[in-house]
Amino acid sequence: MPREQHKLWYMCKYTPLEIMAGFGVQTERLERVQDAFDAADTMAHPNICGYGKVLLEACLQPGVEEVILVNCCDVARRIYDILKEQGHLKFLWLLDLPHRQGKAESWMLAHSLYRLVQAYEAYSGIPFHTGKAAQALAEQANAAQKPENAPETQPCISLQGAHGGPYLLEMVQKHFSVPVRDDTCSGNRRLEQVSGADSRSAWLDAYAQVLLRQQVPCMRMNEREARRPLGQDAMGIVYHTMKFCDYYGFEYAARTEKDIPVLKIETDATRQSGGQLATRLDAFAESLRAGAGRSVEARSGQEGQKKLMEEKMYAAGIDSGSSSTDVVIMNRDKEIAAWSILRTGAGAARGAERALEEALQKAGIPREALGNVVATGYGRDTIGLGDDAVTEITCHAKGAHFLDPAVRTIIDIGGQDSKVIRIDADGNVKNFTMNDKCAAGTGRFLEMMARTLELSMDEFEQLGQTWKNDLTISSMCTVFAESEVVSLIAANADTADIIHGLNKSVAAKTAALARRIGVEAGCMMTGGVAKNAGLVAELEKKMEVPVTVSEHAQLCGAIGAALIALEQNA
Repeated sequence: MPREQHKLWYMCKYTPLEIMAGFGVQTERLERVQDAFDAADTMAHPNICGYGKVLLEACLQPGVEEVILVNCCDVARRIYDILKEQGHLKFLWLLDLPHRQGKAESWMLAHSLYRLVQAYEAYSGIPFHTGKAAQALAEQANAAQKPENAPETQPCISLQGAHGGPYLLEMVQKHFSVPVRDDTCSGNRRLEQVSGADSRSAWLDAYAQVLLRQQVPCMRMNEREARRPLGQDAMGIVYHTMKFCDYYGFEYAARTEKDIPVLKIETDATRQSGGQLATRLDAFAESLRAGAGRSVEARSGQEGQKKLMEEKMYAAGIDSGSSSTDVVIMNRDKEIAAWSILRTGAGAARGAERALEEALQKAGIPREALGNVVATGYGRDTIGLGDDAVTEITCHAKGAHFLDPAVRTIIDIGGQDSKVIRIDADGNVKNFTMNDKCAAGTGRFLEMMARTLELSMDEFEQLGQTWKNDLTISSMCTVFAESEVVSLIAANADTADIIHGLNKSVAAKTAALARRIGVEAGCMMTGGVAKNAGLVAELEKKMEVPVTVSEHAQLCGAIGAALIALEQNA
C-alpha cells in the first residue's frame, strides 16, 4: 500500500496520535452516528452500550482498514475481540491503558507504545521517525495553549461527560448563544511537549508520561482529582451520559453539588429522541438566559414592529402538544379573555390554527387585535403560528406561578413525556427533570390502557376512583403492561381495580422522577392528566406531600406562553 493511502482510525483521547504522525499516517476519530445497529446486533451482545455498537458499525464500514482501540472500558475490549475474530481489518491494535498514573504505570504504557511501534513498522514497512512524532506533539501542545491577549474569562457552556463527538457538540451549540466547549472525555485532549529526548526509547518513555499523566484524566482512572476544575469557569454545564454506562453517572452527582447550573442529558449514540433532547437544552438555555432566542424584531426585521405590538390589546399562547392543542388569549391586565382545547390530530399546524380561531371567536376579537403569539409544547417549532417559541418547561413554570404563587414543585404528565420542575418564589426555573424516551408513565400510556379497556379517558378517570381491591401492575413497559391488563381482564378482575393499579404504577414512576431533584412543599400538577383524581391521590401517597390541581391545569402551558407574549409586547 502506498504511504499516502495509510489512514488510521481511533476512538479515545489516550490513543498515541503523535506516534502515528511519526509514521506519516493520517488519523481520524471514529465518531459516526448510526440510525440502526444491524451488524452490531448480530455480532455483539444486545446489552452493549450504544457507543460500543456505533464503534463496531463504524469499524465495519468500507474504507476503515486500520484501527487502534484503547481498553478504556470493557466494551472496547469486547469490540476488539469481535473485530479480531471477524478479521475484516488489515491492522487492529488494542492499547492497554493502566488505571493509575504513577511511574510504574507510565513505564508499562511506554512498553505498550514500543510494541505498537514495532507492530506497525512490521505491518506497514514504514520506519518510525521520532522527529516527526516530536513535531506533532509540539504542534498539539501549542494549539492547546491559550492565545495571547485572550480574555481571562469568556461566557461559555461546558459539555462534559461521555464522548458524543461532533454530532452532539453541534446539537448542543444550536441551543445556546454562547460558545459550547467540548470537555467530554474525548474532547479535552491537551498534551504538553517533551524535551531532551532524542532517542526513540527516551522519547517514548517521556511521551508515555505526558499521555498518561499530563492531561485531564477520564473517569476510568483511579486518580481523578484533576477533573474537579472542569467547567468551573462556565456559566452552565451540560453533562452527557451514555445509556447503560455507569462511569460518568457517578461524576454527574458531584457536579450538581456545585453552584454552577447543570443539565444532565443521556443518549444511546443515535439520533433518536432528538425532540426531547431539544426541549431539555432549550429549557436549560432559557433558565440561563443564554438561549439562541428569536425576538420579534429579529424575525420580522422591521423597525416599527415593536411599536405595533405595543398598540395591540391582547396576546396569545399556543401549547401544541402531542395529544391536545391548547390556546389562551390574555389581555394587558393578564386576564384570560378566552381559551380553547382541541385534539391535536394528525396535523399539528392545522390543529393549532383551528384552536386559535376558536379562541378568537370566544374572545370576540379579530386576529389583528393580537400582539405577540408565543408557541410552546411538542409542536412549538413546526406549527408556524408563533412569533416566538419557548419550551414547555419555562411556560409551565410561569403558568403555575400565575395560578398559585406558592407553588414550588410542578408535575406535568404530558402526552409523550413527563416533567418535574422546581421553581423559585418568582416563578423562575431552578431545576427540572424529564422521563426517558420510553412511553411508560406518560399520558399516552394511560390512553393506550384506556383503549385496551375499551373506555374513553373520561370514563377511565371516573371509574378509577371507585376501586375496591388494591391491584398492582408490575410491568412499567407499555407493551408488557398491556399484556398484564389483558391477563387481568381474562381473570375477571374488576375494571376499576385495574385502573387503580395503572394509576399506582404511573404515580410510582412519576414520584421516582420527582425524587431526582427533590420535592419542595407547594406541589402542583398541571396538564390534562391532572384531571385524573385517582392518579393525583396515588401521587400524593408516593411523594408524601399534598398535590394541588388548578381548574386551569390543562391550560397551564398556554397560560405561561401567553404571559411571555405579554412581556414581549411591553
